[in-house]
Amino acid sequence: MKDLQQYVLDLPLHNSVFFSMVETTARLVEVSEKYWQSKGLNGARMRLLVEIMKAGGTILPSKLAAKIGVTKSNISLLLIPMESDGYIRREPHPKDGRKSVISITNEGQSLLLQYLPENRQGIAEKMQALEEHELHQLLALLTKLKQG
Repeated sequence: MKDLQQYVLDLPLHNSVFFSMVETTARLVEVSEKYWQSKGLNGARMRLLVEIMKAGGTILPSKLAAKIGVTKSNISLLLIPMESDGYIRREPHPKDGRKSVISITNEGQSLLLQYLPENRQGIAEKMQALEEHELHQLLALLTKLKQG
């Protein structure tokens, strides 16, 4: 037992950095989630709307699933309540009738315009612990890690 405890405590540098990133990310996500919950909204759904807007307002469900890291069947489950609430609509693909595309509605855009600025401000306040040059450095390092 003691050997195992020592093993989990004595992390190599790579692992220490990884777990520190995970903890930090979790705390920042918690800030964002608390904001969305205080507004009676769901952070995961808001992220879907943001990703749809990043894609120009329309996206294939499979691409949206890949962007947020869920399966194609799970994306359908996430989209159903958003469609019911009027934030998105499904339409036939203009070139391939077997597929559908997801588009953000005016209501979805209004929701983002109303709440996204304040959410981003809350995250920015947490990130003020770093100076601007440190933020650029962190972004470069995270990009390097993401590219693999």
